[in-house]
Amino acid sequence: MIYLDYVATTPLNQDVLNTYHNLLSKYFYNADSMYDKGIEVNRLMEHSRKLISDYLNVKEDEVIFTSCGSEANNMAIKGVAFQYQNRGKHIITTAIEHSSVYETCKELEEVFGFEVTYLPVDNRGCISLEQLENSIRDDTILVSIMYVNNEIGVINPIEKIKKIVKKHDRVKLHFDMVQALGKLPIDLNDVDLASFSAHKIYGLKGSGLLFKRRSTTIVPLISGGQQEFGLRGGTSNGCTNIVFAKTLRLALENFDKKSAHIKKINQYCRQCLKEIDGVVINSDEKVCIDTIINFSCLGYKPEVILHDLETKEIYLSTRSACSSKTSNISRIMKQLNLDEAISSSALRISFSEHTSKEDIDKFCYYLQDSMARLKKQR
Repeated sequence: MIYLDYVATTPLNQDVLNTYHNLLSKYFYNADSMYDKGIEVNRLMEHSRKLISDYLNVKEDEVIFTSCGSEANNMAIKGVAFQYQNRGKHIITTAIEHSSVYETCKELEEVFGFEVTYLPVDNRGCISLEQLENSIRDDTILVSIMYVNNEIGVINPIEKIKKIVKKHDRVKLHFDMVQALGKLPIDLNDVDLASFSAHKIYGLKGSGLLFKRRSTTIVPLISGGQQEFGLRGGTSNGCTNIVFAKTLRLALENFDKKSAHIKKINQYCRQCLKEIDGVVINSDEKVCIDTIINFSCLGYKPEVILHDLETKEIYLSTRSACSSKTSNISRIMKQLNLDEAISSSALRISFSEHTSKEDIDKFCYYLQDSMARLKKQR
């Protein structure tokens, strides 16, 4: 099997799985129970929170456990919107955000009367920093922008974004850092909120984090309990939360070595793809992360290519696994304003430190074979 969809999810690290199994059998107790075994689960969970806060260089009570990155995004955006709506009801985001951000902003517009500015992008997926600065108004309360786009891989210049937003004390800044964790440096200075997910770094699905700075207040989405500092009611997912610290530690180990390998794989794959007639690479290497390459097979339906490669046990994607399937062209590709022949035939591959040159050779060989055998769309 050749797996080239690490952006969608990663295989579970065996050490994480073993630890999780051990925890499940020994520490199934409710972390909020007052007897010793419940207190022990709570102690281990808080120890995990402390380790995570150390890795992220933040305070312990600024780390909130969630069920996933999408919940963390919802919690950040809605939480800030409802808390600070007395200051204003204007939010700024981009037109190529993950659906958990984009659809949340749409809901705030359509149901709750907020106004949202969706910053456009150029054909590489880059926003205009000047346009961001000019979009901030007296009633702006939140800027929410992803660090790394999950479909084309563009990296937003978050340090420059910080400088722009922090000129305005009343404006909160949220970054969706799900695709950046374990792949790019994480610096939460001058950031008010940030979202993370475990299953993108060889951890458990159903496991996420929200960083929320002490100085930022949010309205809880889930009421009914004192868990997570009163911000997320419900029985704590103790074992899952406990194992997140180990997941993060393992993901950050040998960071430079892993990054160097992925960069080489990216460059090698780009060269291979360039040699295939009819392939156009959409991810500009000057602005995109090394883990993602979005490309198009001109004249072919991407789903047909995908399923043909699947017969060879080669797995890739046509778009974000969380995006709508109602259109032939993804929302992200539409926003790039590329030729329809390019945007309608886009595929995405994503790498990890486990991807080898041999994997890329086989992928490119069978991709070329598929294109030779399959009929082009009319």
